[in-house]
Amino acid sequence: MQRNNQTMVTEFYLLGFQVSQNLRILIFWLFLLVYCLIICGNLLIIALVSTSKNLHTPMYFFISQLSISLDILLPTDIVPNMLHILVNTLGKITYISCIIQLYIFCASVVFECLLLTVMSYDRYVAICNPLHYTSIMTREHCLILSIICWLSGFSINLIYTITTAKLNFCGPNIIDHFFCDLVPLLELACSDAFIVNLEIYLLSIPIIIIPTAIIVVSYTNIMLAILRISSSTGRHKAFSTCSSHLTVVSIFYWTMFCVYVVPNKGQMRNISKILSLLYTVFTPLVNPIIYSLRNEDIKKSIQEKMLHCVIRQIIHNILY
Repeated sequence: MQRNNQTMVTEFYLLGFQVSQNLRILIFWLFLLVYCLIICGNLLIIALVSTSKNLHTPMYFFISQLSISLDILLPTDIVPNMLHILVNTLGKITYISCIIQLYIFCASVVFECLLLTVMSYDRYVAICNPLHYTSIMTREHCLILSIICWLSGFSINLIYTITTAKLNFCGPNIIDHFFCDLVPLLELACSDAFIVNLEIYLLSIPIIIIPTAIIVVSYTNIMLAILRISSSTGRHKAFSTCSSHLTVVSIFYWTMFCVYVVPNKGQMRNISKILSLLYTVFTPLVNPIIYSLRNEDIKKSIQEKMLHCVIRQIIHNILY
């Protein structure tokens, strides 16, 4: 394939984690187990939110959306290919597949940024304006906000993904990562990536800076409202309704900052890979626990479903 007298790259090789054979086998089975737990845990959350009437609230609706996008879509985009790399030491991925993986990854990250912002607004209304919460966070309003997040996530990043796909890749085709991330991919480009970097900086305003500002303002008002509550029990109850969301927000932004803002040359590249595991594998695993499985409403729904299954099985055994 020729363009501008240069041989264009048609496939890339992902280095993944360069460790011993025995350690690769151990990591393979560990990530396979984690991936299965991720899928099962988040499908359970989605099923419970869909079928349990006491979970038909805005908070749980947004949690189910988070489970679909970040906790199922993102690991499915990354983990299977990462397992392939662990088995084969070096993973080969076609140019088109690499761009698709990059697009799905970026779309999921953008969606999470926006959805976490919406969830912070939901907590702000619930704590700072509780009397009008049901009239503000209606089912239609929540659905519109979710659709906006989905459309924005899969359209905004399409701009720089297409620009990245138009770059010339004619030199080394080895990506020092376990998936096609934007930064290591741009480092291999033969053509000038100035336009891509400019687009990223400009688009960071609506997808990072503005959402972050909204989250900070929301939680500032939430904390002030909690401090005004006279009883310690009331303060604890109010803070517990947003502590899970605040934990996930902190993990998400801390890892993103360390991976994409702190320089990752030399030994820092290996640390960057480990940090990348936090938001591609670790966060989807712990989100159901942080957000839902320790929540009394979720526990109650699980117990009710289990009791219903037991009773139905007993009746079936008696009748048949």
